[in-house]
Amino acid sequence: MKQHRLAAAVALVSLVLAGCDSQTSVELKTPAQKASYGIGLNMGKSLAQEGMDDLDSKAVAQGIEDAVGKKEQKLKDEELVEAFAALQKRAEERMAKMSEESASAGKKFLEDNAKKAGVTTTASGLQYEVVKKADGAQPKPTDVVTVHYTGTLTNGTVFDSSVERGSPIDLPVSGVIPGWVEGLQLMHVGEKYKLYIPSELAYGAQSPSPAIPANSVLVFDLELLAIKDPAKQEDAAK
Repeated sequence: MKQHRLAAAVALVSLVLAGCDSQTSVELKTPAQKASYGIGLNMGKSLAQEGMDDLDSKAVAQGIEDAVGKKEQKLKDEELVEAFAALQKRAEERMAKMSEESASAGKKFLEDNAKKAGVTTTASGLQYEVVKKADGAQPKPTDVVTVHYTGTLTNGTVFDSSVERGSPIDLPVSGVIPGWVEGLQLMHVGEKYKLYIPSELAYGAQSPSPAIPANSVLVFDLELLAIKDPAKQEDAAK
């Protein structure tokens, strides 16, 4: 299945690459031209994220040219299957190495961070700082809360932010990643925390997004704005 997805991705990228090289200027005026560029851009990003960033663009262009021109293909299907498998294996090895490096870097980050003044480490390994104190109510596991947040990697790269979107979100305390479940129940309404979440309390080796490498420690600036009234939630659901 992965080989088929890779083949399809290469075919889409080749639509953009065919007939031009990296030094050729491509017109992007018509909707079709813009859509074609968008397909190439998106698929190129996807391939790069999967470690497929060393494809030969000239060979890709040759392949699409042979197909469109109905020429005899230069490689047998068996050779192509073997090549796709080799490329996929190499990409998986790269991703595995990146995952190991991310886990090692995350462990070192948390060890150093735990020594900083104001940082508390819980029994689970969650680390937090109280940025702004308040004396509001604390949420229970069954509550729905309203929060503002910004999530970053340890290098400061933002991967998600309700603050940037300009709109806080409502979420069930027990319906989020374990680091948030624990962190939210430590907070009082009106408080701001900085959470440092070990990968095992976040997404672990299963990254939910290309923006979050596997085994990443996640950092959240989190503000607890309100605990939703259960009665109003029931009325809204009717």
